[in-house]
Amino acid sequence: MTAAPIVVHAPTPSGGRPVTINGESAGLAHDDRDLIEFLRRAGIDDAESCLDDPHWIEWRGGQAHEYEAA
Repeated sequence: MTAAPIVVHAPTPSGGRPVTINGESAGLAHDDRDLIEFLRRAGIDDAESCLDDPHWIEWRGGQAHEYEAA
């Protein structure tokens, strides 16, 4: 299996999760709306449908869709 192009990293101590797209920083997501916006800016039209697709997104260091401080 090929690595997912989008990685949602572990929550930071102050909250939010760093997001990388193809190895480049996209920003710090504090909720799914932020993540969807980062994906939209990267040219992914139907970003919301990608959130639970492991071919698109790898959630690291915590449960998917949880952004609270570590």
